[in-house]
Amino acid sequence: MKRLFSPVVLVSLFLSLSSAICSATVENAADCVAVGTLISSCTEFVNYGYPDPVPGSSCCDAMTVLGTYSDSSDKRRWLCNCFIDLISVYNSNATAISTLSGFCGIVLGFTIDPNTDCNFEEGKGQDFGCGSN
Repeated sequence: MKRLFSPVVLVSLFLSLSSAICSATVENAADCVAVGTLISSCTEFVNYGYPDPVPGSSCCDAMTVLGTYSDSSDKRRWLCNCFIDLISVYNSNATAISTLSGFCGIVLGFTIDPNTDCNFEEGKGQDFGCGSN
């Protein structure tokens, strides 16, 4: 199976995304482009529903990179909003996008779903630190 991203490209994307996330605000939607770039390695699955992404595939490698950024509430909120933006743009592919982390065995700390409130952790009711209940 041919990989869409070489390790060098993934490292470059990782560093770019690291910089974007560390300085990101919800208003800075342009930084979500880095998330979209990583998810582009999952294009075949998102567009056609197959082949299922598996750990070690370029798609799951990209999800792993994204998973490294879910270590704080602010980063999870930012990443969640980026995924919600992707789903709103690619609405017909929302189900495929929402299943990526599960197929890859990646825990992001939130549910990728069009109805997710990115201000709260799904199922835990914990505040992401961006407002009051």
